Amino acid sequence: MTKSYLNLFDFSQKVNYRTEILAGFTVAMTMIPESLSFAILAGFNPLTGLYAAFIMGLITAIFGGRPGMVSGGAGATVVVLIALMQSHGVEYVFAAIVLAGLLQIFVGLLKLGKFIKLVPQPVMYGFVNGLAIVIFMAQLEQFKVMTPNGSTWMTGTALFTMLGLVLLTILLVWIWPKISKAIPASLVAIMVVFFIVLGLGIETKTVKDIASVSGGFPPFHFPKVVINFETLQIIFPYALVMAAVGLIESLLTMNVVDEITGTKGNGNREALAQGAANMTNGLFTGMGGCAMIAQSFVNLSAGSRARLSGIVASVMILVIILVGAPVIELVPMAALTGVMFMVAIGTFEWISFRVINKMPLHDVLVGIIVAGLTVWLHNLALAVLMGVILSALVFAWESAKRIRARKFIDEDGVKHYNLFGPLFFGSTTAFLEKFDVQGDPDKVIVNFKESRIADMSALEALNKLTSRYEKINKTLYITGLSADSRILVRNANTLIKLNVKD
Repeated sequence: MTKSYLNLFDFSQKVNYRTEILAGFTVAMTMIPESLSFAILAGFNPLTGLYAAFIMGLITAIFGGRPGMVSGGAGATVVVLIALMQSHGVEYVFAAIVLAGLLQIFVGLLKLGKFIKLVPQPVMYGFVNGLAIVIFMAQLEQFKVMTPNGSTWMTGTALFTMLGLVLLTILLVWIWPKISKAIPASLVAIMVVFFIVLGLGIETKTVKDIASVSGGFPPFHFPKVVINFETLQIIFPYALVMAAVGLIESLLTMNVVDEITGTKGNGNREALAQGAANMTNGLFTGMGGCAMIAQSFVNLSAGSRARLSGIVASVMILVIILVGAPVIELVPMAALTGVMFMVAIGTFEWISFRVINKMPLHDVLVGIIVAGLTVWLHNLALAVLMGVILSALVFAWESAKRIRARKFIDEDGVKHYNLFGPLFFGSTTAFLEKFDVQGDPDKVIVNFKESRIADMSALEALNKLTSRYEKINKTLYITGLSADSRILVRNANTLIKLNVKD
């Protein structure tokens, strides 16, 4: 019993408790301003964002499929809910978050997390590089101040102070690992800048300028909506998109963390944890969320490789909400901005520049397009989906050009076409052009030993070719079919006419 319990939570592995705790502190510091900003953007109470960071972070850290990965109130999922918030209000949003969590649990139970393997490497490069640019650009908002007429860029002393503190933070994050790795560089930088600003009385933008972080425990709150088919019609589209976006971003983040750590996460377990966390969010006034790749990088760069840092980060956020707000609200935004700038630099796949001249042109173009869409749309899931579609189309185009046939006539006067390459919708035209129907003898055999029938378009092409030979009293035989090709032919025998020869 005890052993299975340990295996469930992955606590049986060797854990560096000091590293994990310090990494958790660092992650908590970087999650607070982001969670607040996303909540305000969507029209939520600011505390709703912090509750999401606490609930998502804690549940996924304990039960998720990827130690070291951090989840919270992410912008990708929150943006999906803005239209519902504006049209029907916060109660419908909470109901949609609960439903989104339920859908994610179904994905985990059906073990559909494996489909993330379909994302090609050029798409991953584009996704990560685009995300690095998005993280970098998002920090530029911290160089703005609120005025009665809206936000404007800082000028004069305020701007130079902010720039100086950001550069100091970046310098500390860069230099500190050369001095010591006992304490995460990001946490050292935040603390040093915090004490400099506090000790010298420097006036600069702080966390308090975004919103108050003081509050109580997340309250249980069942969404006040009428549970009927009409309500389901309203919330289901938003819940479905939120569930899909959250899982795609979480599983992509898990893939990136897998590469960094050299270990393998469990996508289906992560889907279950994400779903449970979102359902809990909807019932405890949280805005929901998914994995946060920037905070995950902060966590990994601080040395975390276990679940403890995520648990510490989540508990720290709750402690800050309950008692630590007066101190945390004094943290300079310049320190957090500098840390996130370094995260953006660390996130970017610089190796992609070194391999760009060794990659096929179409892979390079797919990577650039995905990066561009990520920056332009700020929708990581949609950008990745478009990248997968583009890669699939490129693959279909390249495969269509590779179908070929070796032709010969045997001693009995029968002409043979030995096919190489798959027969599918993209290659049917090239396939049909290889046959000399008028010039061929009375019997023709098409050998699929080195080929396969892939889809309905391939079956229709064979049906069309068979008919052409029959019209001039010639017979076309098909042989060498694989087991899956035979099943396709057998299932379609009422729609097409093929002469299959063993």
